[in-house]
Amino acid sequence: MKARLALVFIIGILVWSLPRPQAVDPRAWRLLAIFVATLGGIIAKPLPMGAMALTGIAAALVTRTLTITEALSGFSNVTLWLVVCAFFFAAGFIKTGLGARIAYLLVSWFGRSTLGLGYSLVATDLILAPATPSNTARAAGVVFPILQSISRTALGTDPVKGRQTIAFLVLAVYQGTVITSAMFITSMVANPLVVQLAAAQNIAITWTSWATAAIVPGLVSVLVIPLVVYAVCPPGIVRTPEAPAMAKACLAGLGPMSRSEKLMGMISIVMIVLWILGTALNLDPTSTALLAAAALLLTGVLTWDDLCREHRAWDTFIWFGTLVMMATFLGQLGLIQWFSDKVAPAFSGIGWIPGMLGLSLTYFYTHYFFASMTAHVSAMYAPFLAVAMFGSGHVPLGTWWKTGLVVSAVNIAIWLSVGAAWWKVLGLW
Repeated sequence: MKARLALVFIIGILVWSLPRPQAVDPRAWRLLAIFVATLGGIIAKPLPMGAMALTGIAAALVTRTLTITEALSGFSNVTLWLVVCAFFFAAGFIKTGLGARIAYLLVSWFGRSTLGLGYSLVATDLILAPATPSNTARAAGVVFPILQSISRTALGTDPVKGRQTIAFLVLAVYQGTVITSAMFITSMVANPLVVQLAAAQNIAITWTSWATAAIVPGLVSVLVIPLVVYAVCPPGIVRTPEAPAMAKACLAGLGPMSRSEKLMGMISIVMIVLWILGTALNLDPTSTALLAAAALLLTGVLTWDDLCREHRAWDTFIWFGTLVMMATFLGQLGLIQWFSDKVAPAFSGIGWIPGMLGLSLTYFYTHYFFASMTAHVSAMYAPFLAVAMFGSGHVPLGTWWKTGLVVSAVNIAIWLSVGAAWWKVLGLW
């Protein structure tokens, strides 16, 4: 830890010490050094992300790069509060058991084959995604325990075939989560950061516009990717007639839907509908999320202690607010405009389509160097999901990487073909 922390400080000092271009504001250059060091800390993780973010704020204050009002301005960001409220909904799905009930219900309907099981688990993740910004909470907290339960009771007694089948299910769920995490602003905590980075360049992205643009290529990927995983990592067991019976037994064990589950479902549906109709109703998505969070408290679905114990929400509050603040002031102090002015001539002879393709491929595959999706976005998946699923030992490393490579190529092809055609229909280009 000490070595990594020292490396973070060295990175910051090196950037600070570089000759400042005359056209760049001194405060912007100092903030760039602090920003790069903070990102280095988020990637290297000598301390938790929130701790590194607070260290970055302290550095900005001590060096008089920002005033206290400027340094804390990110915590009033409306998108930040949208994410925090959505984390509370993730806690509600888990506490009430509604997420598990949805998964068991889908398995009881479609789980007679291994492929059907895979689709059922991915569909569960898709249903929870709009109101659950933690892909870890969805996949590792709701879907994966059910997958483990199925593996113990419904996949036969042949250990080799059982391992092959579980490997397929794990990979299908993981790759499905990658897709659903991209389909809504609120389906992954890094997505609102993208929105804020775009907003700094005067590009407005709403919850509805993001969902509308992503829904068609996303659904195509959700339908296609389990088939791709099935081909690359075929299960040893094709038919799973015991799975629906097991799911029905689990549903019977859960009993009738509780009052809390019904309220959780109703409030979630109303919230998502209001997000979709927000522009027409002149209702901000964050206002809707705050109203929904208050409804969960007033109806007793969640308690205030539940919200206080949701540490992922408050951890996100700290680091997200910090990164938004730094990115905002890098723009306001002129550094981003200066950088754009310097870089733009290098791309002047390249059409926007090949330019976007090159940037997209570069961005996508540099993720191999990052353990965290948030760090990847910031530097321009929290690691716990990969740890929970790969670390379960069901999938060999070679199979994990091979499947990921094939699936990534198919996903890129879908989003650059189906996605591009859909975006043309929407008038985005």
